[in-house]
This record gives sequence, structure tokens and C-alpha cells, in this order.
Amino acid sequence: MQITKQLALFLENTPGTLARVCEALAKAKINIYAISTSDTIDHSVVRMVVSDPRKALQLFEDHGTLVVDDDVLMIEGDNKPGSLAIMAKKLSAGKVNIEYAYCATPPDAKKGLLILRVSDAKKAMKVLNS
Repeated sequence: MQITKQLALFLENTPGTLARVCEALAKAKINIYAISTSDTIDHSVVRMVVSDPRKALQLFEDHGTLVVDDDVLMIEGDNKPGSLAIMAKKLSAGKVNIEYAYCATPPDAKKGLLILRVSDAKKAMKVLNS
């Protein structure tokens, strides 16, 4: 478990936009560890955790892309029923709010990667490690 930077990009919601973002990252040799998208009528918000957030932030800013960086928790956890429930209960007891979460895990994997945006990342680390 670690605190890491997440980048949130505000992009046009049109065909090819995500492809161009991913191609730019690949060309810069930046790996995407986690990604989530949500759409509105006229734009998409793409949240991602990448191997080199500083370099990616600079890359996007150089291209005029609106991007915001935030601290998130990146947690490699057990892929079994109840794992997230245990973490959510601990955070609740510690008065730490989960603002949003995203993850993916292959069905047969023993571990999965969870990204949590919480109200206080440092406090969340203490709560989850206790």
C-alpha cells in the first residue's frame, strides 16, 4: 500500500481522444497502472495512475490538456470476498471518507490493484496499517 499521484484529465468526449492520450504515454515510455473514465455530455474525465506522474503531467500540460493531480492510495490486496468491506469499515471507523474507488482483477488472480481517493490519504494509511 502506498500514497501515489493520480492524474485527472479533462478531455473531449470524441472518438480517438483516449487513443491519442495512450499513444503519447507509450511514446514517452510511461506505463498506465490503473485507469478510469467517466463521461458527461461534452467531455470525459480520465483518471489514471501511471509509472511516472511528473513526466506525464508535464507531457499533458505541454499539449494544453487540463490535468489535475491528486494523492490516492494504491493498494495491492487479496482478491477474495470481503476484502474491500474490511478496508471500508476500518476507514469509516477512522472517520476517513472514500470519495471514489476503482479496480480490476482477473477472476483467478490472488491479488488485485485498488485505487482509493480518500478525504485524508495519510490518515487512511495509518488507519489501514493499524
